[in-house]
Amino acid sequence: MNIVNFISVSAIPIIIIIIILYGIKEKKKVFEIFLKGAKDGIQIVVELFPTLLGIFLAIGLLRNSGILDFIIELIKPITEYFKIPSAILPLAILRPISGSASMGIAIDIMKQYGVDSMIGKIASTIMGSTETTFYTIAIYTASVKIKKIRFVLLAALLADLAGIITSVVICQVLS
Repeated sequence: MNIVNFISVSAIPIIIIIIILYGIKEKKKVFEIFLKGAKDGIQIVVELFPTLLGIFLAIGLLRNSGILDFIIELIKPITEYFKIPSAILPLAILRPISGSASMGIAIDIMKQYGVDSMIGKIASTIMGSTETTFYTIAIYTASVKIKKIRFVLLAALLADLAGIITSVVICQVLS
């Protein structure tokens, strides 16, 4: 176990040293390249900030307005017909929108039902098989200045739906 600890603690410093030595070998100005990269990184953050602010505002409105509960009540008859536990519906709805919100819901599910329960297993599998679609698409498309995202969004949401349905089916079959 000590060797694993040593490797995990020393990995990043070793990589930094390798980069510096490689830069010296190639006769590159490593610190100037680092500063240029840092400036570029700050510029990207400044360009993405309005998009992120809009996403976080929308998530806050969705969570606090009661719309989420309304949507769950609307789709509950359909999910009950397909034997999808209603306890995972908030997670299934928020996962494509927000990673932190879905993580909070997943933790609440684990606390309430337990990690080894059917609902806990489904929640864990959903967290691993889906993506924070809106956030990811917003970041990638904003960074390369793409405006038309409807086909990417549709494909990504269908992939999330497939991940959610597959998570439920696999957990039910394997239990």
